[in-house]
Amino acid sequence: MKMEAIAQQQVIEAERCVLRPLAYSDKGMIEMYSGDERVARMTRSVPHPMPPGAADAYIERAFAQDRVEDIWVMDGTSSGGAEVMGIVSLQRMDRNQTEIRYWVAPAYWNTGLASSTIPALLAANPNENETIFAEVFQDNPASARVLTNCGFQYLGDAETFSVARNANVPTWTYSKRLKS
Repeated sequence: MKMEAIAQQQVIEAERCVLRPLAYSDKGMIEMYSGDERVARMTRSVPHPMPPGAADAYIERAFAQDRVEDIWVMDGTSSGGAEVMGIVSLQRMDRNQTEIRYWVAPAYWNTGLASSTIPALLAANPNENETIFAEVFQDNPASARVLTNCGFQYLGDAETFSVARNANVPTWTYSKRLKS
């Protein structure tokens, strides 16, 4: 039954990887990468240190029938890369909108992986959204460049809580219109 729910997510071909639904077999790589403080500190919700069972809970949420977030693995095996190079997700909102969130494993930072992956997800528009929102921490200009290079427009400054930092962190907020 769980496999049916996540199987509804489409597989999306990107330039350097395939975006595929999360699988139970991804647990070890997710624990390793998201357990890296450099990754956790650039996210809202990844704790550091990563407590036992956190990756299991994340995967279970991805398989839930009533999930509000679709999660894809950046899988590079088709182009000679690693099975898990990062994660990208779409958190459903109201009014046919969604928020994109992603992290890339440190081994693939500054390689153009996110810049080649995000446009493929936007082009596929699997949730048929009109607008996609994104936010990045202001001390992460590389992620801000990815968004602006993908056509996102700056909306303004805000702040959000980071579990790994145990603090509110200043953010830049962006949006991209996909449908008129």
